[in-house]
Formats: sequence, C-alpha cells, structure tokens
Amino acid sequence: MSIKSLDAFSAYGNALKRAPELGNDTGGDAIKIGGHGKAPSFGSMIEDMVGSVGQTTKAAEIQSAKAVNRTGDLVDIASAVNNAELTLQTVVAVRDKMIGAYQEIMRMPI
Repeated sequence: MSIKSLDAFSAYGNALKRAPELGNDTGGDAIKIGGHGKAPSFGSMIEDMVGSVGQTTKAAEIQSAKAVNRTGDLVDIASAVNNAELTLQTVVAVRDKMIGAYQEIMRMPI
C-alpha cells in the first residue's frame, strides 16, 4: 500500500472518530443539517485545512533542519516532506475547485 492510501485511511478514520461530535456542536460557526445535528461550516473547514497545512509544513521544516544537522532519521525526514507536499497539493486542488465553482456561478444567467 502506498503512503497516499495510508494517509487517506488515516483521514477517513479520524473523520469517523469525529462523527459523534458533530451532533454535540453548539458553536456559532456550525450549520444545522435537516434535523440530523450540526456540521462544521465551510469557513471553519477551510480554516482547519489551512491550519493543518501550517502544522505539516512546520513539521517538514523541523525534519529538514535535523537533516542539515545530521541528527534526523532519513525515513522521518522523507515522510515529513512527503506529507507536506501532499498537503500542499490537496490545498491547491481545493483552491482550483473553489475558483472553478465561483467561475461557474458567475456564468449562470440571472
């Protein structure tokens, strides 16, 4: 199994763990979904994604600094850099989809 698929399984597992929390959320940045509890708003989802990009990038930078000092493990360094790259690619893909959706909305006749 590749690293990408392991990350996808991990993300899916984390989402399943958080599923019961969605019904207990009473925060102001959540929306109600047809009487089935609350889900995070789009804005909070994007905010969380940007935060995870920062954390992943910081972890990759720390591992790269360890590589320069020759104190880090090569596998940890490669994993951290790969995770940062995958996270950045995901953010770019989401951004492209958002821009495409905005452009599609702007082309709609009123």
